[in-house]
Amino acid sequence: MKHEVDLSLYTFYTDLALESLMYKNIKNDSIVRKKEDIIITSVYVDKKTSKKINKKEGNYTTIEFKDITDSYNKNKVVKELTKELKKYINVSKDDLILIVGLGNELSTPDSLGPKCIDNIVVTNHIYEINMLDKNYNRVAIMKPSVYGKTGIDTCNIVKSICKSIKPKLVILIDSLCSGSLERLNSTIQITDTGIFPGSGIGNKREEISFDTLKIPVIAIGVPTVVAASNIVNSVLSNIKYNTNIKQLVNKILSNEELNLIVTPTEIDYIIECLVYVISTSINNIFISKTG
Repeated sequence: MKHEVDLSLYTFYTDLALESLMYKNIKNDSIVRKKEDIIITSVYVDKKTSKKINKKEGNYTTIEFKDITDSYNKNKVVKELTKELKKYINVSKDDLILIVGLGNELSTPDSLGPKCIDNIVVTNHIYEINMLDKNYNRVAIMKPSVYGKTGIDTCNIVKSICKSIKPKLVILIDSLCSGSLERLNSTIQITDTGIFPGSGIGNKREEISFDTLKIPVIAIGVPTVVAASNIVNSVLSNIKYNTNIKQLVNKILSNEELNLIVTPTEIDYIIECLVYVISTSINNIFISKTG
């Protein structure tokens, strides 16, 4: 006797609010805009929906694109990301912006944040000696590394820096976990809800958000990994198994120690392309005279 595999029995994890809404079949008033082959989806997750999908209440913008290694596509994404990111930012020229690159530089899939920071143009030191062009924003950067290397919760590090330099806005850049292969390295999520460092690999620590910093926080993330269990779930959704095999699969998928994280073999080059897109978009906003 054969049975359908009930995917609701398994843990489906994604950092993307859009995927969580789709997985739970929750209707929402999302706004979808298309620019050639780029799809931009904006949605507000209210308090009720927040509890259902385990994502914080707030605004989420998802930019989906094609091959990021193509230079033409890459520059198209820069243009759209710059445009969407501007909608989240409301600062004056004298306001200090702190940009934080979360993640582990020594782990390629988790190095997106720190590597983006290396490409951000810093201007706060110029402002402090009264030599910054009036059309430029004040920008400071930091790379707090990860708890496993510092022994200090990332949120505590960011809070300490914020207490010292008093920025008016914090922008976080981090690697995320996707629920599907289709969005792996081809999606950028912007949100004003902050972020939980390490949540993509199951190491959820104290959140970095307005609630913890008491200043606006914008998070920019790209799913660079996908849980192996999500891939298996996707395959099993249209396949029938007998009861014994179903129970075995269920046991494996529910074992956190066996739940591997998957990333593409060409992740090194993809990270370079994503770093260019995100850092260029940020520089376009804060460093250019038209920003």
